[in-house]
Amino acid sequence: MTDRFLELQKAFIEKGLTLGAAESFTAGRFADRVCSIPGASDYFKGGVVSYAASVKEDVLAVDHDAIETLGVVSEAVAVAMAQNARGVLDVDVAVSFTGNAGPTAEEGKAQVGETFMAIAYRDEKVITYHVIFRGERNEIRTLAVEYICDKLIEILNS
Repeated sequence: MTDRFLELQKAFIEKGLTLGAAESFTAGRFADRVCSIPGASDYFKGGVVSYAASVKEDVLAVDHDAIETLGVVSEAVAVAMAQNARGVLDVDVAVSFTGNAGPTAEEGKAQVGETFMAIAYRDEKVITYHVIFRGERNEIRTLAVEYICDKLIEILNS
């Protein structure tokens, strides 16, 4: 796992870009992995752990109606989290994670392992990913973090 995060760091530093995160079900796991590599402060500015819907609304300005209508585990919420985190954190790129790591279905809408992740890259269109991971709670969280790391590397190297 360390190699891919080292590759991520190298790509961000080479491009002179900054990174931030808006995390829900990953609860800071992405920020932790990024910052476990010495030199992370050269590109990673910070993150918001918005586990509760109220934090998504109050800190990340996610629309209350979207949360009520679609649920916190939705593409619209992931997009808003990533877009708004770019501004809140003043970064070039922001990632977001919202999902259900289990052990039970959430709000009757999101099955265990269902995730929505987004990457807001500068002023370009937000890229979203809807993935259903299999495994235990912490495995799902780790898989999501690794998945978005790989997607960031692909985007930066393209």
